Amino acid sequence: MPFGAQTNGELDLQRLFVNSISAIVLILCTTLSGFGQRMTQGVLSPPANVRPPGLKNVGIEQRLNEQIPPQLVFRDEAGTPVRLADYFGRRPMILNLVYYQCPMLCGEVLSGLESALRVMKFNVGKEFDVLTISFDPRETPEMAAKKKAEFLKRYRRPDADQGWHFLTGPKESIGALTKAAGFQYEYIDKTGQFAHATAILVLTPGGKISQYYYGVEFAAKDLRLGLIQASGNKIGTVVDQVLLYCYHYDPATGEYGAIVSRILQLAGAVTIIIMGVFLTVMIRVGSNRQLPG
Repeated sequence: MPFGAQTNGELDLQRLFVNSISAIVLILCTTLSGFGQRMTQGVLSPPANVRPPGLKNVGIEQRLNEQIPPQLVFRDEAGTPVRLADYFGRRPMILNLVYYQCPMLCGEVLSGLESALRVMKFNVGKEFDVLTISFDPRETPEMAAKKKAEFLKRYRRPDADQGWHFLTGPKESIGALTKAAGFQYEYIDKTGQFAHATAILVLTPGGKISQYYYGVEFAAKDLRLGLIQASGNKIGTVVDQVLLYCYHYDPATGEYGAIVSRILQLAGAVTIIIMGVFLTVMIRVGSNRQLPG
């Protein structure tokens, strides 16, 4: 066989290799693009000037990068006075504003949050914490303890009681917290209930608002990426870092969307790396051949 000629087996191997590269790039692009499309469907609270009468003061006004006041005093589920600063400085957090006797939305939000947390591989109390705080000053630590027991029983992760905190507090602390969070609600005298919007917030370990997620159901992948970003990439895997490179948080939807240019860059980089490995292998194979004597 002349030097440099290739056998049918080698040609088949090359074709298989090239086809595999193409398939990998195609799968990468289509998978990430589809993932991004699923994650960009969301709802944003309407501006106050287009809200229905009676709900002008109800909604979510984003306060991204706003510092949640660390000095605010609440009571934990055991009735012990705590400052929000007691929970800062360790891990990223999810802030969940509810009231425990809410007949509708708050229970749905808590259920949606717990469902997302149960899917995530991250553990409450290990990679992140959750602060569930009542915005009704009439509620008591006993109510908070009952609600905590209910959701810890559903969550069923070890040591979650050390990371998921249910708080109550006075009107002054609640007012300062909800103002900083952009959480707008209104008490309805006729019903004795509150009109309010639904959202959860992701906070940095230092207590700054990183992201908002709207509605009563939350995508576990969105929350995972949000917590990783809020942590300054101190939690998560290499794959998570790749996803964060390819996706950006959209404040208008409260979710992550794909960045096409970054997906293409990543696909191109993968192709170059694989081709480089392939060419290196082929050159070494060729150099090991012996010329006919």
